[in-house]
Amino acid sequence: MSGDTRSSTTEAPVPAFGTVMGHPRPLWMLFMTEFWERFAFYGIRWALVLYIVAQFHAGSPSGEEPASRTYGAYLALVYAAAIFGGYVADKILGYQRSILLGATIMAAGLFMIAVPDIRIFEFGLATIIVGNGLFKPNISTMVGKLYTQADERRDSGFTIFYMGINAGAFLAPILTGWLADQVFGTSGMPAYKYVFIASGVGMLVSLVWFWFGRQQLEGIGAPIVGREGGSTVAAVALGCLLAVPVTWVLLAQLGATALQYVLTAMFVGLCVLLLAEGVRTGPVARDKAIAMLIIFAFNVMFWMFFEQAGSSFTFLADKIVNREFGSWTFPVAWFQSVNSIAIITLAPIIAWIWVRLGAWNPSIPRKFGLGLVFNGLAFLLLMFALSSLVSDAGKIPFWTLFMVYVIQSVGELCLSPIGLSMVTKLAPVRLVGFGMGGWFLSTGIGNNLSGIFAGYVSGESGMTTASALGGYTFGFWALLISGGILLLVSPLLNKLMHGVK
Repeated sequence: MSGDTRSSTTEAPVPAFGTVMGHPRPLWMLFMTEFWERFAFYGIRWALVLYIVAQFHAGSPSGEEPASRTYGAYLALVYAAAIFGGYVADKILGYQRSILLGATIMAAGLFMIAVPDIRIFEFGLATIIVGNGLFKPNISTMVGKLYTQADERRDSGFTIFYMGINAGAFLAPILTGWLADQVFGTSGMPAYKYVFIASGVGMLVSLVWFWFGRQQLEGIGAPIVGREGGSTVAAVALGCLLAVPVTWVLLAQLGATALQYVLTAMFVGLCVLLLAEGVRTGPVARDKAIAMLIIFAFNVMFWMFFEQAGSSFTFLADKIVNREFGSWTFPVAWFQSVNSIAIITLAPIIAWIWVRLGAWNPSIPRKFGLGLVFNGLAFLLLMFALSSLVSDAGKIPFWTLFMVYVIQSVGELCLSPIGLSMVTKLAPVRLVGFGMGGWFLSTGIGNNLSGIFAGYVSGESGMTTASALGGYTFGFWALLISGGILLLVSPLLNKLMHGVK
């Protein structure tokens, strides 16, 4: 099968893959590749803001706001880079080689941030961003290419793939937290360097796994016809090398507020390109593109508040949550695994529910609306805890933050795996990878806003019970209103989707 996505305007034929547990065999190879990449990505997630405050702000609470903004900008650029990675895979390199090159670059960046120097740290983050831009959108796109558009297993397949993401995300904080707190450091002085090194090793495992497993794909994601030579890889690698200092400027020099304007301009430009392709293809493709872009806008709101997990929720866990169980203290890092435990536990249940509902299965817009509402309910619980359950020591009960992650996970399962599948169904056929980049760009915009919002929650003097209550109250109402609006306009969006489920 040809890997040339430049000229195909119809769905490419899908090879007759053998099945494992009812799904194409390559799904499980992609599952494990993504498992190790997510291990690397989430291995550093819990540590970044704490490390920035400890290493570059001498542990001062005033460092919380700039740490949150850096974290939000980093996540935003990780996802924004996917728009370029999707384009490179669609038009230049092909999906397989994009994934391999991206994994190599990411591993290099992860080892760089282990060096305790602010400039090397920032350039390391920029290198991770560039590599992830090549990796992340394209492996998700390849999952969609294992199924035909009419295959009823698509949503379940993406949900299984999403479990691979969360299996890696579950293991990473536990292992890296143990290395930092118990093996190479203490809970009072974690050895963050080994968090980053362990994550780099995980990324190398992902690279090797895909290198040997890609033969299963039977040509899916193969190099673009006419560009199979090594010179194409070398040219893209050089472009990535040049992109690192540009990314560093956006991350470390521009600032989160100015970055928001850049990301918004990129998003508007992407919307114009996708819509123009839809118009060129025909009215049905145009309507589908419009529906997809509207849902992208609501996706921004979801991730703006969901991604408090790596910023303000981390400071909340460190300072305001009672983590004492007798003589043992629950590690801050382990809160990052709660979401993954919930996803792994609930994903097959929710996937089964979607199938069992049959004709009553909620449409994609309604699932997104439910995702926003559940995210809002998590903030409602925090409002209750911070207003009514604060102890004399100024702490809220452990179970409240634990359940916040669980409730958010239900919302995530209503939205995120369905979103990946949605793009493969609604994006113009010639620009599916570009459309996947748009999905991640909308997520990135939400993530940058999450850092700005987290900085507001902490304020100039660090997080307090009062500042957290004020910020999370705003989060509840923003999510509830957004979810309600999306549920109300769902019938209109369903018409625009022309029968896509």
